[in-house]
Amino acid sequence: MMKVPKQLTGLLIFGLVVLLVSGCAGLLLAKDETPGQHFERMMKEFAANCAKARLKPNDTACDILKLKPADPLATEEGRFAHSIKIPNPVPEDSGYKPGMTPEQYFEHLCKTEAGEFIYKTVENVKGFYLMRSRKRATDSEMEHLYALEAPYIEVHGEYYDPGEYFVQPNLGKYEYVEVSLSQPQSENKYKQFYRDEAAHPGRRHQTAIDGRSVFVPYIVAERNTASLTSTYAVTWRATARPHDREFGVAGSELIVLNLATSEVLGVKRGFKRTGGVRNLTGIWWLAGPTCPRLSERPDHWFVKDVLKPTPDSKVKEK
Repeated sequence: MMKVPKQLTGLLIFGLVVLLVSGCAGLLLAKDETPGQHFERMMKEFAANCAKARLKPNDTACDILKLKPADPLATEEGRFAHSIKIPNPVPEDSGYKPGMTPEQYFEHLCKTEAGEFIYKTVENVKGFYLMRSRKRATDSEMEHLYALEAPYIEVHGEYYDPGEYFVQPNLGKYEYVEVSLSQPQSENKYKQFYRDEAAHPGRRHQTAIDGRSVFVPYIVAERNTASLTSTYAVTWRATARPHDREFGVAGSELIVLNLATSEVLGVKRGFKRTGGVRNLTGIWWLAGPTCPRLSERPDHWFVKDVLKPTPDSKVKEK
């Protein structure tokens, strides 16, 4: 008889616990049920099953029930982002009409509200302050209809690794990018990712140059600082529209601004849709359509179009 490794046994047991607790949750949508209605129904059934299940103290199978709707005003950075006045705010009336399907409403918002709006560009920018950093979204958060404030932005990776997306050649074009420390250290409140060719001797980084996959020296270094160098900043926030989450739709705005004057230089407004996924809740924010399409137009391209980086010297292959 084949012996199953202990680690694999643990994974199998964990998967079985989740299956027993959830039953057939998330597999079937009732007729004319919206993603929001389906989510609420599945969460109630899941909560009832969790209440009856005999879980061990450290079991995480029911942790999704602990999640709360995101509070965009819980942090100073969030409050500031939501206080910004932009030149083209969304209208109070989103254009929703009774009888719309989730797909129709998503397409309507994409047509009438989504897009890139650039009011002013700045040349020869050496770097900027990424005001609202964020942690990587967990699987439970991606399965939850309300746990993420702005899924269009939060489940994609360019803000998890700002040094690689904005500083490291050939994708990165800036000399530095600054973020807030999640836990300030004495007088230091910020972290700066910057270029230093001597930071990692011998370390190589895979990138693309002229459509070819190549290796170049990895030159991103980090240091904590007490103050900011940046004149410009990038932040983000959710845009709540009537009936959006009920239909499995979430909107967001990526905002580029002048730190000193709070002048808004550009806004990218996007939407993401989910629902009908064959999992616990029917929700999976990592997948699903987006507008503008992130696969064709990543957010960091928009930032570079507004805050035009200082021209690079030629990147050396290695």
